[in-house]
Amino acid sequence: MFKSRGDIVYKCTVRLLEDTEILECEFHPSYKGKFLLEHVCQQLNLTETDYFGLRYVDAGGQRHWLHMAKLILKQVKDASPILFSFRVKFYPPNPLLLKEDVTRFQIYLQLKRDLLHGRLYCTANEAAMLGALIIQIELGDYDPNIHVGNYVTEMRLLLRQTDTIEARIQELHREPVEGTPGGSGGVKGMSTQEAERTFVKIACQLDTYGVDPHPVKDHRGNQLYLGINHSGILTFQGSRKTHHFKWSEVHKINFEGRMFIVHLNYPEKKHTVGFKCPNGPACRHVWCCAIEQMLFFTLPSSSDACVYSGGGLFSWGTKFKYFGRTEREILERDGLLAPRDSQEEGSSTGGKRKASSVPATPSTPMTGDFGYSSLPRSTHSAPLEESGADECNGACLLSGPAVDIALACADTAHDDKPHGEYHMC
Repeated sequence: MFKSRGDIVYKCTVRLLEDTEILECEFHPSYKGKFLLEHVCQQLNLTETDYFGLRYVDAGGQRHWLHMAKLILKQVKDASPILFSFRVKFYPPNPLLLKEDVTRFQIYLQLKRDLLHGRLYCTANEAAMLGALIIQIELGDYDPNIHVGNYVTEMRLLLRQTDTIEARIQELHREPVEGTPGGSGGVKGMSTQEAERTFVKIACQLDTYGVDPHPVKDHRGNQLYLGINHSGILTFQGSRKTHHFKWSEVHKINFEGRMFIVHLNYPEKKHTVGFKCPNGPACRHVWCCAIEQMLFFTLPSSSDACVYSGGGLFSWGTKFKYFGRTEREILERDGLLAPRDSQEEGSSTGGKRKASSVPATPSTPMTGDFGYSSLPRSTHSAPLEESGADECNGACLLSGPAVDIALACADTAHDDKPHGEYHMC
């Protein structure tokens, strides 16, 4: 007797933030992405689920976030085996405000991973302190009878873990914490929880906090890396942050073919900035990530969201529908933000919204220096070198003591692939 479609069970593997930990899960053809994420979070005792997501790589090597409102099977139909990676999707601006210790611990694990793979760029001093905090968390206080020789080298903490940085990490691990007898700014004497909080506090103040690097080129063919986080869209060249487009300055985001386009509003004039992605699917992924991050961190309510289109001639038919709560809704629910006046909310939404490729943004722009020339739309630009329910119409190029450019990019590209394929060039 043949099984009905509803009786078929599919198996998948979910890699957690510790590479040694995995979950084997099952789902039916009718299950949507939300089911799988909630199941994983339940296994981890996570109740603050809104900040997390499941990532996968399609047959063409393009990464995607599993959409919560769409069928799992439809999204991974060509994958064999079916593999997901549990990751932080929306990095909160201040993780220390999260209610649950277990949520903060998962944020810590993600940041520890970002540091190891070169996505969390920092200076040598910051890298040494972050490394020492990890040692304190995992080994506890320095004990000369236990911690002998170069014990730090046995632990992989940084992408570029030099002898000099390892020596400094050991010094910080041995030195008492500031404010204690003999304290000199080290980590000895910190509890595990204190060390975790200090690690997260330092990490969330870095420019590359929450940045998932996307390789792009500017109108001159220069290699850049695009980062998107709670504060806006950032560009990096080498280890230097070159531009920061705050969400309050972004008027519209769309894409045409391989061109990711940001429309900016400034008091003096408007700017259009374009970035060329490696291919069409990569460009669509950057656009989806930018739209979703923007909506999560700027919309007052998820009910204000609509279905967004790519907005360009060569992105016809590409649409994105936001699903889930916004950060403001989460903060209001947790009592960390006063609820909006219901009357004001009703008047601000103004009923159904019409077609647009423009996400809602804060109405008051934040001024800032802007030294980037306007770029033409992709259909007119010079060639670059190759190296809601209503309808509305790259990897940081990081270098320095703790980061290697090529390795950081390689990890970003292969992060979600099976262990057999996972490598760094």
